Amino acid sequence: MLAHIAHAHGSPSSTLVLPAERLPTSEEALAGALSDGVAWLAEHGLAAVTKIALVSVSEHPLFDLDYRFVQVIPGDPVRFDFRGSCGHSVLSSVVVASRLGWIGRLAPEHRVRVRVLNNDEHVVCEVDECVRDRTTFTAHFLNHPAVPLGHLLPFGETTTDLPFDDGTIRVSAVSAGNPYLFLSGHDLGVDTPEELFAAGQPLFRTMSAIRRSAARQYGYPVDGAFPKVAAVLPDGENGLAARAVSVPSWHPTLALTGAVCLGAARRIRGTIPFQLAGGETRRTASLRIRTAGGCTTSDAAVSGHDRDSELSWVSVPEKAVSFTGAVTIDSFDPHALKEDSCLLST
Repeated sequence: MLAHIAHAHGSPSSTLVLPAERLPTSEEALAGALSDGVAWLAEHGLAAVTKIALVSVSEHPLFDLDYRFVQVIPGDPVRFDFRGSCGHSVLSSVVVASRLGWIGRLAPEHRVRVRVLNNDEHVVCEVDECVRDRTTFTAHFLNHPAVPLGHLLPFGETTTDLPFDDGTIRVSAVSAGNPYLFLSGHDLGVDTPEELFAAGQPLFRTMSAIRRSAARQYGYPVDGAFPKVAAVLPDGENGLAARAVSVPSWHPTLALTGAVCLGAARRIRGTIPFQLAGGETRRTASLRIRTAGGCTTSDAAVSGHDRDSELSWVSVPEKAVSFTGAVTIDSFDPHALKEDSCLLST
């Protein structure tokens, strides 16, 4: 099977983009087929690729592409998490789809509408710049209709005392696309962004234990990829410093969906990000997020800060993607694949 690889800058992994029409839809059968592909990647020095996107031209009249995300969980045997999504992989998929001719050639101000099948999220990928093998986007995560802020709180409260292996810690659980836990760095024993970025395995293990505890409450597998977890601290005017746990190590920056979630959480009165970012003193300014790997911006459109206020969209600009190349994966079980489609032969 012909596959393509693209890399969104700031992501911990490149994305393997596959034609959805060639693969089964049930999770059990899909996991079996993808195991062959992941084994092939490992044999050819590409074991670091842990994100898979299944993409097709959308049959929905309001969208250009349908997208399904699969997170590879390394191990023996390898496992897959089909929950949630990955914004970086959405953008990578758009770049590959353009090269395949499934959508028009990308150019500034071109907007590609993507329907995320994992969670019915709607993402508009607006091209800011396109130079050779590098495309820069602004990603708009839309809510139609607008969503009450209270619906973004899976635990029902802006903060929750969450028990975990070493005791109890205060968390803000917010789900805008992907579910995230936000922790105050102060509660973890770090008080400056520099301390947060320099922290090693002890902090990683603590945050991983907190994530596993939350997964039990969500009803998710404790060894899966969701919910995500990030520690935050104040970082100047309109800014937060953030450090997140990824699979299976620290995230080099912050997931695109993490920036979306953090931008939304910062607008909800009472959450940890709202408090650390200055509360209501910064009503309209975009949130600047600093990580060990660079800075990004998140801008959320809300009608207010109360639970019955509504979130319409969150935008994250300046997300760059580089096209890596095409690979032919010849180890897929032919019985697991569907017949060639006209899209694949484009």
